[in-house]
Amino acid sequence: MKKIAIVSVIAIFCGVPVFAAATRNTFTGYYKNQIAFNFGQGIDSGFLLPPPLKPVPFYLFSLQYSQPTTFFSLPARQSLSVGQTIGFGSKYGWDWDKYTIPMVMLSGDVRLSEYKNLYVAAGAGVGMQAQQNERLGAKLLFQFKIIAGYHLNNNWGLELFMHHFSNGNTAPQNYSYAFYGLGMTYSF
Repeated sequence: MKKIAIVSVIAIFCGVPVFAAATRNTFTGYYKNQIAFNFGQGIDSGFLLPPPLKPVPFYLFSLQYSQPTTFFSLPARQSLSVGQTIGFGSKYGWDWDKYTIPMVMLSGDVRLSEYKNLYVAAGAGVGMQAQQNERLGAKLLFQFKIIAGYHLNNNWGLELFMHHFSNGNTAPQNYSYAFYGLGMTYSF
């Protein structure tokens, strides 16, 4: 009883919530960690929000680790992603096998809307690709993404996404990479 009283007094004066309830985050639920595997189909487009009309033999595979956070009081997540683009052959005047390049990204996603197990989010990030090429002209990458997610249960979820990668006009060539894809998330 004496210990509870001492801890309570310290908590009141220090402003520390001793018995605070866990806060639910849109992306990770009540968990503090999340991993995701993402697969994307490449689209040939220079637009920020490309229409999925010109699929190309270009693919994105990435492994993402995330933790929950907030952004101006909105549920959010911060992520580190390691990815690999893989291209095959030529289409629409581009030789896609030249763009088989590993990349690493730091990003943040913010929930825009949520209804029961469904959510919509947007995100942005910055990263590096292992080599520059004539499509992007720089190793520096900027990312913009739109996400629609669904929680299958407390741990597992699915996300449909659109990812746009460009160099943010830091080099003369900036034709961008764009992907539509599917991600599987596991929160723990």
